[in-house]
Amino acid sequence: MNIQNTRGRFTRRESLMGISAAAGCLLTNPASASSSGPFVQGKAEHVISIWLGGGMGQIDTFDPKAKGDPKTKKPGSYYDAIDTAVDGVQVCEHLGQMAKVMDRVTAVRSVNHNVIDEHAAATNRMHTGRAISGTVTYPSLGSLIAHQRGPMNDTAPPYVLIGYPNVTRGPGFLGAKHGYLYLTETGRGPAGLSRPDGILPQRQSRREQFLATLRKNAPPTKVAELLDYDAAIEQSLKLSGPDFNRVFHLDGESDDLRNRYGGEFGQRCLLSRRLVERGVRFIEVSHNLNFLNGAGWDVHNSGIVNQHKLIQEMDTAVATLISDLEQKKLLDKTLIVITTEFGRPAGFDSGGGRGHQGSTFSCVLAGGGLSHRGAWGQTDEAAKKIVADPVSVPDFFATICAATGVDYRKNLFAGDRPVPIIDQGQPIAALFDSAG
Repeated sequence: MNIQNTRGRFTRRESLMGISAAAGCLLTNPASASSSGPFVQGKAEHVISIWLGGGMGQIDTFDPKAKGDPKTKKPGSYYDAIDTAVDGVQVCEHLGQMAKVMDRVTAVRSVNHNVIDEHAAATNRMHTGRAISGTVTYPSLGSLIAHQRGPMNDTAPPYVLIGYPNVTRGPGFLGAKHGYLYLTETGRGPAGLSRPDGILPQRQSRREQFLATLRKNAPPTKVAELLDYDAAIEQSLKLSGPDFNRVFHLDGESDDLRNRYGGEFGQRCLLSRRLVERGVRFIEVSHNLNFLNGAGWDVHNSGIVNQHKLIQEMDTAVATLISDLEQKKLLDKTLIVITTEFGRPAGFDSGGGRGHQGSTFSCVLAGGGLSHRGAWGQTDEAAKKIVADPVSVPDFFATICAATGVDYRKNLFAGDRPVPIIDQGQPIAALFDSAG
């Protein structure tokens, strides 16, 4: 697959086509975006994006190699490898549950970017698909899909973040309407939408009537930003009642299922399934908010010693999520994505851990109606260089967009500036061979 880095050329006519004053962005004719390769499109309706902040080591998870030794500084995997449900595809020994369902999974082993191996910049790249710009705040993938697909109904937000808020997860130039609702605790809904106990329905109704009076008496405006925030407020009011907040009551699930999902991260994954059922388009689930191993996925020095606890927690929760969605006939409609800001090198640092590596690392796709094959892309014996089928970050984003029915060839407009919806990426066409 060719990695596309060049930006398309746009005519003056294209750049002046009917810019939306209300939203500040426009979708142009798909033919106006340069592209190569066959156009592919799937039928998934939802995305559950699992974020492994810190940098998951591909060589210790989904792209295992010959075992190394941190004591002698022999490069290689930290753990043994095991076979999976797909012939010829192995994963780390601590991914035993995922190994059983790898026929519904593709570990994309050849993702790469050239961003400096620093967490903030790489996190931005893996959420927006682009380098940080001083002139444009680009939207996150979640906001792009929320913008393109919209909510499935009036009783669900298009985009929910289960984790800490951050500008890289935000809507950028798309505006507040296409941002996220967020929460950090699975036991209750977003704080901004949960009414205090003293606010009874009658009192809430009086408040809404007062707000309506203020709006009626306010002078009309054509300022896009104000209109955008008004739309966001309207959406929040629709979701602030007990009906939507019922989705956060996980005690409605059986004890057996909750136990199978595991601890707090597992409960976030269970909540993400409930949000899919409710109609949410895009859910990001952050893993390891409590630093289970003391260092998270950023396993420098001794942080690597208990890395297996992270891998096992992810393994249990994600494998259960796959089987749960499948049992409810939602797996083909829901694309599960596992991403991280970069990988880790095969060599060990002075403390026995690993540094940062963006030259190649693994991200994972599951479900979504794709034609899965266990693994895609090939790396060398150190999981450092790509041997076959490189996948740029824009390529990976284009694959997600294509799987969810978003036309990755389109352009957006930030004001009057044309911006390709995906930075000239091309989907992994082989995953759509028998999809849908």
